[in-house]
Amino acid sequence: MKTRQYDVVFLGGGLSAALAAYRLKQLQPERKLLVLERGWTLGGNHIWSFHNTDIAPEQLQWMEPFLVRSWPKQTIRFPRFRRQIRTGYHSVTSDRLHDVASRLLGESVRTGTDVVSADANEVVLADGERITTDCVIDCRGALRDPVLEIGYQKFVGHEVETSAPHGVTEPVIMDATVPQHDGYRFVYLLPFSERHLLIEDTYYSDHSRLDTEDIGSRILEYRSEQGWGDANELRRESGVLPVALGGDIDAFWRNRRAESPCACAGLRAALFHPTTGYSLPDAVALADILARFTPLETAAVQQLIEKRSRHLWESRSFFRIVNRMLFVAARPDERWRILQRFYSLSNGLIDRFYSDRLTPYDKVRILVGRPPIPMWRAAKAIPESSLRRRPPIHGAPQDKLTS
Repeated sequence: MKTRQYDVVFLGGGLSAALAAYRLKQLQPERKLLVLERGWTLGGNHIWSFHNTDIAPEQLQWMEPFLVRSWPKQTIRFPRFRRQIRTGYHSVTSDRLHDVASRLLGESVRTGTDVVSADANEVVLADGERITTDCVIDCRGALRDPVLEIGYQKFVGHEVETSAPHGVTEPVIMDATVPQHDGYRFVYLLPFSERHLLIEDTYYSDHSRLDTEDIGSRILEYRSEQGWGDANELRRESGVLPVALGGDIDAFWRNRRAESPCACAGLRAALFHPTTGYSLPDAVALADILARFTPLETAAVQQLIEKRSRHLWESRSFFRIVNRMLFVAARPDERWRILQRFYSLSNGLIDRFYSDRLTPYDKVRILVGRPPIPMWRAAKAIPESSLRRRPPIHGAPQDKLTS
């Protein structure tokens, strides 16, 4: 039975682990790292996107090798208006994540590897190998926890090659002119080239059930309406992201400590934007923090990440109010009206919403004005205690949310 010693071991090779290991290797190249991924590549089968203002300029600089495409602006489409958001937008694919991280990390990445057990200083693999380490960080996705009340942003994406130029010149981050279904529905478009396009059908839904065939048929309808019916399909992806409505962050962390002595990161540490469910900006920020942190020991890292997670959860309480307006106050067929009003606000406010930098005036501006839903329902939904009167979110059991 082999035993090997490492400074830091990451369980899982998704976005948060890959970026943290990459940044740590950049700033502390002498560290002996190990990333253990059950699949055959880092990152799985995903595309992550973010706005130019979501991360700091110096972070964007070290993230540059991961970017497959950047655009200077974005488009929004709603029944009452269409507009451009003049903010840069970037995308990272799992293929690029794997290639760039693997080049730097080399033999520090092990794919096709099953972890049998892990504690604060030892990891046991399925083949019997025992790995000793100063620090174990579990990044294997988000497990459901009943102490957090969540809604869902779920999606199915088809990446296609069109037979003629598709005509989409910049990301369409929301096309809400489509028929509404299963909550708030919109189509998301990423044009990687004049004939290469991602078409993603997305839902802000009360449940996590994801019927990929049913949603796929709606994508085909959309393609036909846009004149892309004969496009060649290159790839499919799907996912379910958390939308935070409320909950007990103290109980959440008590549960994390009870289930495992390891540190945890990513969605497993509740590090995601409360409204979009996107985890890339938080993953980038944590990667920078970990790369400069000492001591890199499990208990100290766990304390660091828990403190950060708690702070962000508390500081982002306004986003949960907005989410309750969307999921609790609004009927499912009304949700698009709330988003339509939000995207009529200023470019700067929208940027600050995505980047978690809202000013007090921004918050007032979001909540006041002609409401898209009855005021009495909005007022009842604002207190987090309103969730106790809300029927539980239902759906087929799903242990893991994807980022």
